[in-house]
Amino acid sequence: MPSFFYTARDRSGKKITAYEEASSLDELASRLHAKNLVIITITSQSKEFKPGAKAEIPVSAKKGRHWGVRQSDLVLYCRQLSTLLGAGVTILKALEIIQRQVDSRRLYEIITIMIRDMEAGLSLHETMAKHPKVFSELWVNLVESGEASGNLAIVLSRLASYLERAEDFKKRIISALIYPAILLFAGFGALFFLTVKIIPAFVDIFKGFNMTLPFLTQILVSISNFMRRYLLLIFGVVATGVFLLRSYIKTNKGRRNFESLLFKLPLLGDFFHAMAIERFSSEMSTLIESGVPILFSLEIAERSVDNLVVADILRQIKENVRDGKSLSQQLEKSGFFDPMVVQMVAVGEEIGELSQMFKRINSFYDEFVTTFLNRFTSMFEPIMLLFMGAIIGIMVVGMFLPILKLSQMGG
Repeated sequence: MPSFFYTARDRSGKKITAYEEASSLDELASRLHAKNLVIITITSQSKEFKPGAKAEIPVSAKKGRHWGVRQSDLVLYCRQLSTLLGAGVTILKALEIIQRQVDSRRLYEIITIMIRDMEAGLSLHETMAKHPKVFSELWVNLVESGEASGNLAIVLSRLASYLERAEDFKKRIISALIYPAILLFAGFGALFFLTVKIIPAFVDIFKGFNMTLPFLTQILVSISNFMRRYLLLIFGVVATGVFLLRSYIKTNKGRRNFESLLFKLPLLGDFFHAMAIERFSSEMSTLIESGVPILFSLEIAERSVDNLVVADILRQIKENVRDGKSLSQQLEKSGFFDPMVVQMVAVGEEIGELSQMFKRINSFYDEFVTTFLNRFTSMFEPIMLLFMGAIIGIMVVGMFLPILKLSQMGG
């Protein structure tokens, strides 16, 4: 009778690894389910693989449509894994099924390595932790929590929902900013064309009449001549300035100063502030709801947030909470979080529904950011059109003033 090696967890979260004989893999799976064990992997005893060994990647890995791992790839992977585990499929079998469907060649290779490592007895979160560039600490800690509690399918479903919300939120922001960006680019492109091409053509016409140009026309001609003469220098200065600014922002001090400036900008500061709270509340609701303790949740949020200023604030809050102080008091003390956030978190702590309160906070700021973007794009279009119309109008007037002057001289 075949012998199988299996890894499972009992209801208390204790990891169990053992060999057992069974006529088939399905029979062994049914036997383990009857013992209320959550199966992690089941492999044939004849298979041998050392954790961390270099896995051979099948030729079929090249079938992926793209190389990198996109956020959409991870969302689909998480949702599929959650669905398969919820249907009673073992983790190893679920990974093999997903592996045949992924579009990312890189993710295909990672899943191949994960399968080999799990066959050697590693748990799912341990295999994920070996690929930090793809699976963040949020992934690893949530999966570990799900494995320990025996609710991995539920935890993965919550993680998938979080990733889907984050992806949808990002797409809405990009979609809202595309039109203003195109309008801005087209407007300045038109100004550049008028300054470098159209104005010099008018100047060549005016030279033949040996006349003194109006003051406005002289200013426009001077600007045009300067841009044409020093065009390469202007581009060089701008490119150098952008490079130096980006290099400064890459340093810790420069990045902190830049991010602090973003929060202090008129009008836009509220937008960046709301985005930071939206992401924080979304992560905290997912982590706490999945059974991750508050301290670990704060630590994961601190490491995953893409803002050094907010990370510093969360680090201080985490240290104070570790000393026994309440989360709501520390949020208020930081001065970064709005009174509404502080009060809702205080209520959540009092009634034991902290994850639900963070969900409501996230819903509020998600709607706030969406409304802000809609209003911003609605206001930006007429303002930009008025600005470009005024500039182009001045240029047209400046170019036709000499023609008007010539007509008066001729009369």
